[in-house]
Amino acid sequence: MNHAFRLTKGKDVKQEIIAYCKKENIEAGVIISAVGCIQHLHIRLAEAKDYIDKDECYEIVSITGTVSKDDVHIHISVSDNTGKTIGGHLKDGTIVDTTCEVVIYELEDYIFTRELDSMTGYDELLIKRKESG
Repeated sequence: MNHAFRLTKGKDVKQEIIAYCKKENIEAGVIISAVGCIQHLHIRLAEAKDYIDKDECYEIVSITGTVSKDDVHIHISVSDNTGKTIGGHLKDGTIVDTTCEVVIYELEDYIFTRELDSMTGYDELLIKRKESG
């Protein structure tokens, strides 16, 4: 099943995607497209040490990730008014400016959950195929 929805000015991108997945009971899905613009960016950079958290307008170049009704793992790429592009792990507090159009493809034969991985120290994706019948 496919899902498409639009976020409006002032909405928190990550929190709205989480709320949509809960409301629609999406057990496993992928964000296949998301475009728009934001007025505040909050991302974690590679190696999970540094963050960007600032008020500035950016165009959303792409958003991708795995989603479920229980958790999400989302990355975002944005460009500034010079075309410089940056990206990272989407954090709460990335706020829509005028619009954010999101399309999610639901993987109806799977269930995504997360569990602490002792090797990485992070909650990592567990993929389970649903029983048929």
